[in-house]
Amino acid sequence: MAQRPRAPRTPRPFLRETVRNGAAPAALVLVLTTALAGAGLAFPWALGHSLDLLLGDDRAAAGPWLALCAALTGLTVVLGALDGLVTATANARSTAWIRDRVLRHVLAAGPGSGAAKGDLVARLVGNAAQAGPVPATLAATFGAALTPVGALVALVLTDWWTALALLVGMPVLALLLKVFMRTSGDTNAAYLRAQGEIAGRLTEAVEGARTIAAAGTAERDAVRVLAPLPELSAQGHRMWRVTGRSTAQAAALLPLLQLIVLAVAGLRLADGALTVGGMLAAWRYAVLATGTGVLVGQLNGLVRGRTASDRLAEALVPEVMTYGSRQLPDGEGALELRSVCDGPLRDVDLYVPGGVVAAVVGRSGSGKTALAAVAGRLRDPERGTVLVDGVPLPELSRDALRREIGHAFARPALLGATVGGTIAFGVDEPGPEAIRTAARAACADDFVRRLPLGYDTPCAQAPMSGGEAQRLGLARAFAHCGRLLILDDATSSLDSATELKVSRALLDGLSPGTRLVVAHRVSTAARADLVVWLDGGTVRATAPHEELWRLPEYRAVFAEEPEGSYEPGESVDA
Repeated sequence: MAQRPRAPRTPRPFLRETVRNGAAPAALVLVLTTALAGAGLAFPWALGHSLDLLLGDDRAAAGPWLALCAALTGLTVVLGALDGLVTATANARSTAWIRDRVLRHVLAAGPGSGAAKGDLVARLVGNAAQAGPVPATLAATFGAALTPVGALVALVLTDWWTALALLVGMPVLALLLKVFMRTSGDTNAAYLRAQGEIAGRLTEAVEGARTIAAAGTAERDAVRVLAPLPELSAQGHRMWRVTGRSTAQAAALLPLLQLIVLAVAGLRLADGALTVGGMLAAWRYAVLATGTGVLVGQLNGLVRGRTASDRLAEALVPEVMTYGSRQLPDGEGALELRSVCDGPLRDVDLYVPGGVVAAVVGRSGSGKTALAAVAGRLRDPERGTVLVDGVPLPELSRDALRREIGHAFARPALLGATVGGTIAFGVDEPGPEAIRTAARAACADDFVRRLPLGYDTPCAQAPMSGGEAQRLGLARAFAHCGRLLILDDATSSLDSATELKVSRALLDGLSPGTRLVVAHRVSTAARADLVVWLDGGTVRATAPHEELWRLPEYRAVFAEEPEGSYEPGESVDA
């Protein structure tokens, strides 16, 4: 069953998905910001009317209006506090949802997602924190825009001449906002790219700290990690310049507009067309109409959030695996590949009978790891079909697939909270006795028992060598091995004696089923029932090791191995 490539998803739908997810709390933010804007717009009118009453003959009537001004002031404080609380809660929940959404997708896409660890961490931590506030910011932007628009309408109702004076400069203000958003968006995108590149290089350096120390290249690697820093600095300074220039332009334009409105309002007052209170209201509405600082801040937040959302959406481009609903029929784990192409593999046809131990051998780059990955459906092949006991792997349910196919790797990740939890980590958690049995088969029981709390020792308190970690990985695979167990160079860090004991456990039938072992040692291939010899991405031969050993080309595969001197007839168990 060929796997057809799917069109990559575009970034913006993820932004819309984020907004839809945060719609409910954003709606509450919208209500609060709208009420806050309404209170702010009512205040100049109430204040101006109060002033006219105080300056007139009926001062007693000013009392209720002054009380209204006090009430509007108190309401503004309460609404502002509630808005801050709701906005912070909404942002936190939206950010958590984004991280959960992206992380689940990356994990579901599997090792074929190609995600760089450092850059992915930067996106999940920094970019998610910028994209999370988008729903609430979008709602708050409406409220922030309502204030200048409402103030302009109120100014028209107060005195249309003063409103006309203000409208003269509004196109220039709108142009400044447009230029700011476009330039800020481009700069922010470049800044985040440089930030992600540094995070990726830093993660690589931390993981390779021992190699760097052994090579004595700490200074050189520090320079390599920080190489994008000038770009990051340049984009950061550019962001400040864009913000500073926009702030300076607004600082020059807005007071000028407000002075023009004040001058016109003064002339209207002199002509008797405006009262003192009306002039005060007109002045306050002009300040509110030109007070775009909050609006600019919200727009800047939207620009940053949109750019961060686009970067997060890139992590969602790799498609997740889809699963069927079938279970495997009775069988011993017969593995079949039909015309499989994936990476170095080219039109591979292979049949491994159920219940055998098959060693996969070949030179570096021949496709051993690719074969192990598609055989256990860690990824789907680019073309072709992989079957176990006659069932194509994509037709199996997720639980059936992971319950029946186990994996062990050269560098296993110890994901359990405790050592015992690491061995039990899987679809089904085996009991304590099954965990110990698997550990004994992997030659891990002895060193685990010497730990302070044995199998209950937290992994963080159990520093391990590469071989010990690899034995725990093998134990985890043995504890969950179904009818097909795939060992991808999973014994490379074991000494010969330990590797021999593990091989015996496999040969002695740790559990019924097929064992596919990526082998680099001649002794491992010799102990297998069958050898799959890969050469240049194709299966050159499938036969017992004794038969293949007669071929010089096959012996050359192990030429660099210490055990390459093996001769047929020698005991590999010695």
